[in-house]
Amino acid sequence: MHRHMMILAGASAVMASCLFTQVVAEDAKATGSIQFVTEQPANEWLARLYIDAPVQNTSGEKVGEVNDLMFDKAGHISTVVLGVGGFLGIGEKNVAVPFSALTYGGGSDGARTIVVALSKDALKQAPSFKATEKTTFDKMKDKAVDLGTKASDKAGELKDKAVKKVEDMKNGEPK
Repeated sequence: MHRHMMILAGASAVMASCLFTQVVAEDAKATGSIQFVTEQPANEWLARLYIDAPVQNTSGEKVGEVNDLMFDKAGHISTVVLGVGGFLGIGEKNVAVPFSALTYGGGSDGARTIVVALSKDALKQAPSFKATEKTTFDKMKDKAVDLGTKASDKAGELKDKAVKKVEDMKNGEPK
């Protein structure tokens, strides 16, 4: 009986090992030859740190900031959308430049820098960029603007009705 238990235990171990090997093989098949990245390389930037990063010209003057990135079908950044002009986002316009038009490096203090070889005036004169895709935020902003416009129009109508009603009441008063 003891021998049968050992054989059964051995068979169970072999079956568990085979099952584990099958699961690992299926995992490998699912991931293909993908090598997972476990840590950010020192020479690469996270998109979340890139967005809103200041952009300077070759003279070191701030000329805008990164507002968005466009990717080609291969997944490579093709275009960088810069916010230029304005103050605190008010009056700012988007200008798109090829990713290759920007240079990247470290400033004198070791901070990362993004440089475009264009002046503030050249960027202000550049044609505006218009995105054709809308984010959820863009859609909600458009809806809020639309609702605000409708509310303003309705408030104007109600004001006009109130003014008319007051005039009618004044005209009906005895003199």
